[in-house]
Amino acid sequence: MKLVIFGMGYSAATLVREMRPFQAGSVIGTTRSPQKAEILGKTSIYPRVFPGTDMRPDLEKATHVLITAGPEDGADPVLKHLRPVFEDLASSFQWVGYLSTTGVYGDHQGGWVDETAPLTPATKRGRARVQTEMEWNELYRLKGLPLHIFRLPGIYGPGRGPFAKVRNGTARRIIKEGQVFSRIHVEDIAQALMASMKRPRPGAIYNICDDDPAPPQDVLTYAAELLGVDLPPAVPFEEAELTPMARSFYAESKRVDNSLMKRELKVKLRYPTYRAGLDALFAAEQAKG
Repeated sequence: MKLVIFGMGYSAATLVREMRPFQAGSVIGTTRSPQKAEILGKTSIYPRVFPGTDMRPDLEKATHVLITAGPEDGADPVLKHLRPVFEDLASSFQWVGYLSTTGVYGDHQGGWVDETAPLTPATKRGRARVQTEMEWNELYRLKGLPLHIFRLPGIYGPGRGPFAKVRNGTARRIIKEGQVFSRIHVEDIAQALMASMKRPRPGAIYNICDDDPAPPQDVLTYAAELLGVDLPPAVPFEEAELTPMARSFYAESKRVDNSLMKRELKVKLRYPTYRAGLDALFAAEQAKG
């Protein structure tokens, strides 16, 4: 396998760690920062600064490509700079994955959505993702690009749990009636991606999430209980001081169905609930002392 990853961020780094024991091959990862490229160069990943590097030679040798980079100013940065290259090389890849977001579904007032649900995003970011999905799908339809789209909800995992905010007193339980989110542990994202690489189905779209959509305040409550500290204060949504991005998350409420992921990709979630995920993060923290 020769894997090119556009956007060597949190999910991509976890994928590389999870893949290493099972899959021989090389991994090329892009970053916008020369400083981060230098750090990546000290690992098993071959770094590239992108935009700024001619990626065609790497893509000509690639068997698998993963795009994790999100839209910038409403446009997909990979397609912006490399669409002609992907058009030329589309049929040479074995697998191409694009990490999208469940934000493409918009608000469903707490109802369930699967991959057939209409795309009615409530935010500018969600609309940009819908547009980007359409553009990548166009390459699948017209050029035979072996595209797989993965729609992700909120991501958590090592270094991205709620414990630090609960400990330092900055966490707030924002209460909005009927609000519910889905989420996914980063290691389960890696599981799903690896399963798809083993069972490619070009044109597939998968929701990648756990089995337990829940109100965000429930997650903070459970984190506080694990830590043995007082619950974070409850604040009505209408009175909460939130950044525009944080407020946009509360514009959408839905439960995301992961049945297709489990049925087709045979994924058995390591962390099927937020409780299982937080238990594991807490145990790891305790083990480190």
